Amino acid sequence: MLLAARNIAIVLALAALVVLVPGGGTGASFALQAVSMLFLAVIGWFGYVSYRDHRMGIYSLGSRRRALLYGSIGLVVLTLTATTRLFETTAGRVVWLLLLVAAAYATFAVVWSARKYR
Repeated sequence: MLLAARNIAIVLALAALVVLVPGGGTGASFALQAVSMLFLAVIGWFGYVSYRDHRMGIYSLGSRRRALLYGSIGLVVLTLTATTRLFETTAGRVVWLLLLVAAAYATFAVVWSARKYR
């Protein structure tokens, strides 16, 4: 109980700093952008390490399945890049969701077909 109260007090103190300190909103925006960039860097690093570890398996997929896998990864990157524009309208949100579902389905189909023949 005491630990939860302490954590709530820390969150409230940080929120008060953002609201009361001049330029606090700018600092909060900067911190959010820094955390976002760090998150994207970690995703990129994870992708690189995964590719390096599974390179032989990826090359054994064949050209068509490998192209489908790379295309679905590209579709995810493109969709996540355009998130702010797509979220401006309701139709854009639906398209965003459909694009991510299509990429997930393509990735699942490649993995499923590769495991089917082992």
